[in-house]
Amino acid sequence: MKKMSVADAAEFFGVSREAIHNRIRRGSLQSVVEDGVKMVIVDEKTKKTAQQQTKRAQKTNSSNDERYYKLLESQNAKLQERIEKLENETRSLREQKEQMLIEERNKIEAIYKEKDEQLKNILHTLSTKFMLGAPLESEEPEALEAEISVEEEVASEIVSLKKYLKTQEFSKKKQEKIKKRFEKAAKKDDERVIVIGKKFYLDILKYDYHDLVK
Repeated sequence: MKKMSVADAAEFFGVSREAIHNRIRRGSLQSVVEDGVKMVIVDEKTKKTAQQQTKRAQKTNSSNDERYYKLLESQNAKLQERIEKLENETRSLREQKEQMLIEERNKIEAIYKEKDEQLKNILHTLSTKFMLGAPLESEEPEALEAEISVEEEVASEIVSLKKYLKTQEFSKKKQEKIKKRFEKAAKKDDERVIVIGKKFYLDILKYDYHDLVK
């Protein structure tokens, strides 16, 4: 039988001082007070019992640690699966966004291309109409003759549908049919039909309109 301090007993049994005090309170360890110092009485039986308790505690702690590690591994696996799922969803959304941007860009380019073609036709027609404008009063007779010559030449190229129909011997019923044909051709973006506002113009030297005025 040996006597040792609480600190020595804790070191001997491999536990904390608090654990030694708890064992003393439970009665699994005996103690005496000598000179105001609490001493722990350790015999072979107490030593053996304490060692068994320590092993059980260590085994319990080890079992708890193992369950804890397994729980952490399980949670980590679930988190990893969730992360992979979110990454796949993010990648899919990014690809969809890129595809939408490409489609929108193509639409915008197509719109601008169509507007450019319409603007070219309008500028061409306006330029022609400007060339067909009346001469200034201050112009000399020779200049007037030259202007009239140019007017006749250009007029033979660009002419309004209304004016063209007046020069032809078409009945009113046939004229209405021709107008409807021009409207359909304009809707189909027929390049032969020049549209300004609600009026149609023909470039009779550049294009053949036989199928529209037959």
